[in-house]
Parts: sequence; structure tokens; C-alpha cells
Amino acid sequence: MAGTREERVNGALEHLLERLVPPQTAEEDEAAADQRWDEANELARNYLDAEPEPGVVEDVNHAADKIKRQLLADGNLEARTKFEGLYSRLLAQPVLGQKWAILYFLQKVARGREDAANGHGYKDVDGPDGTDGDEAIDGEDEVEDERAYDEAFARNGLPRISQSRGPDALAPQPSLRDRAVPGRPRTQQQSAEPPEEAKADGVGCPPESALLRDLPFTLQGLSSTNMNFSDKQSLKLPPSLPVPLISLLHTLAEPSLLYRSLSDYVETSDGGLVSQSLRSAIGLELRSYLRLVATLEGQIRRALSQLDDSLPNGGLGKAGVTLKRCVIWTREATLGLRLMSLIVESSKGKKGGELISLIHNFSCSHGDPFVHTFAERLLAHITRPFYNMLRAWIYDGELEDPYHEFFVSESHDYEDSGATSVWEHKYGLQKEMIPTIVTEDFANKVFLIGKSLNFIRYGCGDGAWVENYSKDASRELQYGDTALLATSIDEAYKTVMARLITLMEDKFALFSHLQALKKYLLLGQGDFISLLMESLASNLDRPANSQYRHTLTAQLEHAIRNSNAQFDSADVLRRLDARMLELSHGEIGWDVFTLEYRVDSPLDVIVTPWASKQYLKVFNFLWRVKRVEFALSTTWRRLQTGARGVLAAVGDKLGADWKRARGGIAEMVHFVDQLQYYILFEVIEAGWEGLQKAIKKPDATLDTLISAHTSYLRSITRKGLLGGGAVDFTSQLHELLKLMLAYKDAVDGLYSYSVAEFTRRQDAAARIDTRTRAGRWGVTEADEDAAASPLFQSNAGRGGRGGRDSRADNVDSPIPPLLPMHGGGDGERNMLDQLRQRLRTLETEFKAKVNVLLGDLAYQPDVDMRFLGVVMNFNEVYEPVRRRRGHGTAKSAAGMAKKDAVGGQGGGDKGKGREVEAKA
Repeated sequence: MAGTREERVNGALEHLLERLVPPQTAEEDEAAADQRWDEANELARNYLDAEPEPGVVEDVNHAADKIKRQLLADGNLEARTKFEGLYSRLLAQPVLGQKWAILYFLQKVARGREDAANGHGYKDVDGPDGTDGDEAIDGEDEVEDERAYDEAFARNGLPRISQSRGPDALAPQPSLRDRAVPGRPRTQQQSAEPPEEAKADGVGCPPESALLRDLPFTLQGLSSTNMNFSDKQSLKLPPSLPVPLISLLHTLAEPSLLYRSLSDYVETSDGGLVSQSLRSAIGLELRSYLRLVATLEGQIRRALSQLDDSLPNGGLGKAGVTLKRCVIWTREATLGLRLMSLIVESSKGKKGGELISLIHNFSCSHGDPFVHTFAERLLAHITRPFYNMLRAWIYDGELEDPYHEFFVSESHDYEDSGATSVWEHKYGLQKEMIPTIVTEDFANKVFLIGKSLNFIRYGCGDGAWVENYSKDASRELQYGDTALLATSIDEAYKTVMARLITLMEDKFALFSHLQALKKYLLLGQGDFISLLMESLASNLDRPANSQYRHTLTAQLEHAIRNSNAQFDSADVLRRLDARMLELSHGEIGWDVFTLEYRVDSPLDVIVTPWASKQYLKVFNFLWRVKRVEFALSTTWRRLQTGARGVLAAVGDKLGADWKRARGGIAEMVHFVDQLQYYILFEVIEAGWEGLQKAIKKPDATLDTLISAHTSYLRSITRKGLLGGGAVDFTSQLHELLKLMLAYKDAVDGLYSYSVAEFTRRQDAAARIDTRTRAGRWGVTEADEDAAASPLFQSNAGRGGRGGRDSRADNVDSPIPPLLPMHGGGDGERNMLDQLRQRLRTLETEFKAKVNVLLGDLAYQPDVDMRFLGVVMNFNEVYEPVRRRRGHGTAKSAAGMAKKDAVGGQGGGDKGKGREVEAKA
């Protein structure tokens, strides 16, 4: 241990002399330099070999009392009071174990400073002889403490030392004076012939003044004599610097490296306008950093000019500039550079609103006031392009976004097929690009303002108003002025929306066209529809391939001129047209006829192609219902007209059949009337009232109109039994309408049979009367054998005039002619049985399908649809059947219907239920 201590002392002494003893100058010879070295070495060893001062007693209270007496002797009562407070706090600290050592050290330091101020060096003031006038602190010998101190800093650490070991246990140490004196270290000039580069470099460890001289260049990212940048991310320091200086230079190297990387980022030109604004803002911050470096350089130069070689370290401490102070002065700038570097790294792959949101998160989500202030300062510069885009969008309706950084994007792939495409598909809202400085509702309002202005300019052709609005309302927008921004957006929203709604109402007559669609395509104009159907009935009964558009157009003009439709505006009437749907084999005119109402731009943004298809779908369905009503009404009028004539004459033979037929017709008329009332009034009129309320709202926008019109059509198709639910009501209603038309044809056949029977009876009565007058028998056996209805031809009269006239009369009849049957009375009876069976079957099938329909209506969530089922079955003549999975229920209902039909063949007593329906 002694050898290790001796080596450490020699090494430390040699290093100390190397630093304190000036090196050999050019004018000094080597002997003089060696002499100076020896004298310094001798002086140092004399200090080390001097007798140690007596030990002191580790008594914390005694040390505190001595300091108090010293302060009282100096007359500093305020300092004594302050010391007592600090001393009490020191005693209360359980962590500090060497409280006496702390007080002893502070007392020695204070005494040494006083001696230095009086012209004396640092020396012991507490000698045991009291030469300084104060009482010495008694204690044991300090030899044991010195040994413990030396061993504590040994390579192997502090060994365990017995507490009973006293001064006698210490081995005698040789005097330092008797040891070999280390020689003066030789410089490169005194060794072998050094190269010229080594002469220019000087010593290997540059002084702090040299490092300070190079520091401004290093802070600017420039290489200097002692500190070189090997690459963009590393700084090379001198290898022989002590650890404290290396730690300081490491701290100062951080802003240097950050400045280099940020300078490279600022010089690039990639990214959009917001990214370029970020580079500009970082450039401004770097210029502020350079101003700090310039100020620091001025302070360093002033300090270096005041250096005094006679003072330690050239007197840099008194000059006020050191590396430590440079670290403190650049601390805030380093934080700013560090934050900017973090922003640059995080901004990779981001642009526009995403980049603004990134920096705004530092402002609103960070607890450090410095970071908040710094981010706010950056946002003031970065958001300028964003607010310029926002201003152009909300005041001009133009999207000035060449790098796609705004939260409104323009699509170039949309099909320019009208205002619908412009409004729906030209512009879109990118939610991921909405910066966090604005809310999503705010962004939606901004999006609607700009889109409306663009639509007014290009869709409505009112660019002059947009230009005047931009001149009057445009104002500068900037970050931080939240109140002004909110006010500007609200004013722009109200003004633009009001102008757009006014254009739609006044210039383009939106409400007039919506009402025309309701009147003509939704059958709201009753007199026009009735007249059109009557004029087209004879034509539409023919095959579809025999229909001509000019004929349909002429009938349409006739219906307009002879109804209240003639009082509508010419613009509305010219949009109304009749056309034919695609033809299929076997269809007639009723199946392919339709009305069309043409809507052009910009109204097609509301009446979209989808809406036109919905109008066409509803019209075709209502037109079929109207056709069935027209056919049933025509048949009912014929029955009521012939009830007192032809039908009364054949009542003895066909009275029960006509009673059943009238009940079936009345039942079907009731069903159709209730269905029409429900669709036209409960569905269409209620939806129209809701549409008007939505349109007349004070804060209505074009999107509000589109949404209200779409909801209006969806309500009609859903509640109008045209789809949109779990049950397919459309197919059920079409089947019912077909059954009604088939039943109407069967009733017309029965009427034709009745007319034929009436004609046969009239002819027979005329022959009897003629023969009676001639004095012959009225009826002979030959007449009875050859008697036949005009519907049935005998072999003898097959080519007679009656047959030819009958065929000629049935050419234009909408009722298909009955097949000629032969066999006289047997053929007549067979045909009547077939007609009766046909009517019973159709009635039973109709009732079965109505039962299924009412069962489906009874379990619908909509109250109006449930009420429709109640109205159709108000007298509970039907038995609703709830539909189950599959078709088992329908099949069972059909089977029950067939059983009823078979059981109902017995006669007129079982038709009382039909009488109730007929009366209803």
C-alpha cells in the first residue's frame, strides 16, 4: 500500500508541476529551465513533508459554537442569525452524516479567504498554541485519518480497518525530500528533431482560452484548429483534454451539430407550401441563434483581450467568460434547436394539416412553458399558407392548393355530367388533413361555404355576385385571432347559403318543379290523369309494338289542354313528355307507357338521376293501380247500366252469378280505393309536407335540400309498399293487380254471355210472336232441337251472317273473344260452368293473397302501414295470415282457399258474405 501511495503522490506531483511550471521559452537555455523545475519540485516537497497539524475533535456543536463566536467577533449579527437557521436545518437532515466535517470545512474556507484578503496564504488558523488568538480545537492525531483517506482512494477501495488501530500501527514513511526527484519533461523541440507540423501545433492540451477562441466557429458548425467536424453528426475533440473540459465541450457540441443538421434541412426545397413555411420559420430561429453566437463571440474576444498571464488560467474567471458560462448562455438556444430537430424528424411523411397538427400538439399538449411558447411562435409562421388557402376558399370558392395540403381535395376523375357530379363528386373533405387548430364542425362549414361558392360561380352562372362578395367580405386571416376567424366563417356561411337558396327559389324555380313532379309523376293532378287515361285506353289495349310516340304525345297534349294542367307555366309543360319503356314480347301499351319530366342543371343537383328513377318507379306503380281502378270502374258502370235491362231479363238463370260477381267487384274496388288513398294522402302528402318544412327552414343549405328531397323519396318508396323493407310488398301488390284484371275479364265474359242469352231469348220471343200471328204453333220440335245461343254456332249456320257480324264486332273490343264452341245446349252449359269456376277461383285466390298481405302489414314497425291493414279489413271479412319462413303459409292459405272454392259451389246461400262486402 505504501508503494502504491508513493507512486500516486509522485505521479500527481509531476502532473501538477507540468501544469504550474511554465515550459522552456525560446530565449531560455535548458539549464535555467531545469533549475526552475528543481526549485518548484523542492518547494512542493517541502510543503508535503511539513509537520501535519494536530487532529481535531469531531464535535459538531463545538464547531458551530466556534463559527458563532467568530461571527459575533466580526459584529455581523445578521449573518449569525442566518447561520443559526441554516444550522438547525442541517441538523434536521438525516441524509447528511458528516455534519461536523461540513462545518469544519466551511470554517477553514472562510478563514482562508480572510487570510488571502489580508495578504497571507491559506494556512491553518486553529493551531494548538493559539497564535492567532483563538482557542484551538483539541483532537487526536490525524495520522490515522490521513491513512484512511489515502486508502479510500486506492485502486482496491477502502479495506476494513480495526477501530483499535492507533498511530503505532502505521509504518514509518520515508520523507519525500529523500526520494528521487523526477526530471523535467522535455518538449518536442528538446527531443529529437521534430517535424515542422509538430512545431506549429504547440502543446497537445490546448488551454481554455484557445477553446474559447474556437467556440464561435464550432457553434456555427464550422471546423476550427482544436475542434473539427469529421462528418455531419460528429465533432472531434482534442484527445488530451481533462474530463471537466470534455464534459463542457460535449454540452456545447450539441447545438453545433443540431445547427448543422437544421441548416441542411432549411436549404432543401422539398414538400409543399406548409413545409416551406416550416423551413422559413426554422430559418428565422437559426438567424436568432446566429445573433446569439455573434454576441457570444464579442464577449469572448473582449475577454481574451484582457487576459493576464500572471494570473491562473490567464484570468479568464475575472474576465467573465468561461466555458461554463457559455454553456449557461446557450442553454435556452440548445433547447430550441433540440425541439426544432425533433419537429423535423417527426414531420417526415407529413404535409399540410398533418404538419400543423404535429406542431400544435407541442403547443397544447406539453407542460413546459418554453416548448409551448416556442411552438406558438412557429405556428404563427407555418399556418400562413393554410390561412391563405382558407381565405381563397371561403371568399372566392377557388381551391389554391398545388401540393394537396388543404383538407378540401379536388377530384379530377368525376364525370362532368351535370350539377350533380359537380356538387357531389368534384370536391371532397379529407378528415385526416383537418388540422387540430380547427374543429371538425368548423371544417365541414368551411367545406360547404367554398363548395357553394364554386357551385354559384360555375353551376348557377352567377360569377359576378361571387366577385362582388369577395371584394366586400374578404379579410386577412391569421393564427391566434380565433374570434375574428369564427365571425368571418359565420358571416360567410349565412351570406353564401342565403344567396344559393335564393337562386334556387327565384331564378331556377325549384319549388315549382318539385310541385310539378308531384302533380304529374305522383298522380297529384287528378283531372289530368283521368282524362289522359280515358284518351289513351283504346290505344294502350293494343300490343306494345303497335304504339307510336306521336300518338301518345298528341293524347298528352289533349289531356293538358282539357284539364287544369293548362294553367301551369310553359317551362313546366315543356318538360313533360310521354315515352315508351323497353319493349318485351307479349306486352301491351299499358305495360310500356310512362311519363317523363326532364330536369336540367342546376336543378339536377337536387333531382338527381337516382331521384328520377324513384319518380319513374312510383309513377309506374301508381299508373298500374290507376289502370286497375279504371278497368274495375268501367266494368262496374256497365253492370249498373245493364242491371235494369239485360241482366234483369236473364236473372232467372244468372241472377246468383251476378250477385257473386258484384260482390267480388265491390271487394276489389274497395281494396284499390284504400290503397290509392293510403299512397296519395298518407304517404305522398305527408312526405310533401315534411319536405316543405325542411326547405323553408331559415338555416337551410343546399345539402339540406338534397337530404330532405332524398328522405322524401325514400319515405314514399318505403311506406308506399315499393321496397326497402324485409317484406316484398311490391310483388304481392303486382300479383293482386293481375288477379283483379283477370277477374275483370272473367266478369266481362259473363256479361257477354248474359247479352248473348238475352239476345237468344229476344229472337225466340220474336219468332213465337210471328208464328202465333200466322196461326201456327209458336215453338216446334225443330226449334227446340236447333235452338242455340248466338255464342254457339250450329253446323248449318256456321258460316251465317250472325257469326261474321260477331267476329267483326269483337275486332276492336278490349275483351278477348270467347272461343267458338259447338254442341248447342251442351256447349252453352259447359261454358257457363267454366265462367262460374273461373270467377270462384279468382275470388278465392284474391282473398288468400289479401290475407297474406294483411298479415305482413299487421307486423310492420310503421304505424301508417299497420293502419292500412286495419282500413282494408275494417269489417273483419278477411283472416290475416302471418308470413313465416319459406312459403308454407302461402301454400296453406292457397289450399284453404281452394277448399272454400269447392265448398262454395253449392249455390246462392253461401254467398252472404259476399253481399256484406258488396254493401261495404
